[in-house]
Amino acid sequence: MNYDDLSQSGVRKIADFSPYLDQLAGLARDMDLRQRSNLVQLERALHEHWSLGQNNILSWAPLDEGVLILVVPHYAIAEYTAARPNDMPPRVSPRFVTELISGDRELNFTQMQKVSRLLEVQPIYVPLREPLSGHPVETQIIEKMIRRYGINYVASRAVTLFDIVGFSLLTPFEQMTQLNSLSYSLNSAHAKMLELGVAINFARSSSGDGFYVWNRDDGLEANVNLYHFMHIVLADNAIARSKAMSKAVPRLRACFHVGSCYEFHQAEGLNPTMHDFIVGDVTIELARMIEAALPGQILVGDFLADLSAGRELDPAETQAHLDAVTFLERAQGNLAKLGGLEFSGERISAIKCYLTGENMGGGRFSIRRLLIKDKHGLSRVAYNAKVNIYRETAKPILLGIEDRKLPEARQLA
Repeated sequence: MNYDDLSQSGVRKIADFSPYLDQLAGLARDMDLRQRSNLVQLERALHEHWSLGQNNILSWAPLDEGVLILVVPHYAIAEYTAARPNDMPPRVSPRFVTELISGDRELNFTQMQKVSRLLEVQPIYVPLREPLSGHPVETQIIEKMIRRYGINYVASRAVTLFDIVGFSLLTPFEQMTQLNSLSYSLNSAHAKMLELGVAINFARSSSGDGFYVWNRDDGLEANVNLYHFMHIVLADNAIARSKAMSKAVPRLRACFHVGSCYEFHQAEGLNPTMHDFIVGDVTIELARMIEAALPGQILVGDFLADLSAGRELDPAETQAHLDAVTFLERAQGNLAKLGGLEFSGERISAIKCYLTGENMGGGRFSIRRLLIKDKHGLSRVAYNAKVNIYRETAKPILLGIEDRKLPEARQLA
């Protein structure tokens, strides 16, 4: 295709590429048609080597007038770290593979040679019409491409799980309407946060009875924003339930946790989807917690949130991780940015989120740790959370379950 070709074929190829440009719309305006056409060509080459999901693309490196890509069969990532016959050690360590599929995927030429030698895979050269410009937007788009055709590991990701109570007992029509209602609450909460200038690049994946939701952005602020996003979703749902005359609006329970996960794009037809899916320790913990959650309850996992994710650690900070209790204290102090929120035309005057516990007197409360056992006999610790949303003229929205109503068998201290 000629760079200046605006024929139907040329327009279609640019349109196929538009999801990447849409995600970086504010910056992509700096790219001319030549750069876009160059990336369309790269996208087509990646799709070909992906081969309907048969392969994963691990890394890339610019070279001369093209790029090198590292392509391996989808099953090879697990085999690299597995023991080999005759008691031979694994080809590479699990840590090496984890680092390879974490963070940025761009390597320099020397690094590409080293990695390909360790994995015993020859990199593939993809020629382009002209050399890459090195523009930051161009690099970001290529990174998104590589991630779309591979597997990505995130060491510290906040995820919340919304679960519809009694979902399996509903009729198919009621299940459809309740999932649709929950989906609307997610969209409404997202719109409310954007109106206040709170950035949340949220993604979601169906759990069957509800949705896993996470923030694609990394870092402490992104995790805190997701926690508040959960509050707004639950508040929107609670108001809708108070007005509903049928079973169209679900009763929810929710869990919040921070942990590691793998992100990937499933094949849809002949292409990988633009939206991502996650699975890992964080989703496993959420699934186990939600089984023990009571209707209307909000549970928070016992986690360590990585402070360095998505940013450089401030030298004044003495720790690299925050435990769940300290995280919630930070979240409470972060609520000022939600000032001005409105629910059903009523302006919010204050929001209080906290972990429940025993009344110690003098306005002081302990924080109770709950022991949760799953069907496999495994145990984990969680916390019971409450959220009180106070409105200027209407009754407050009280979310979660009071500590005194919790089953004593689950209480540790």
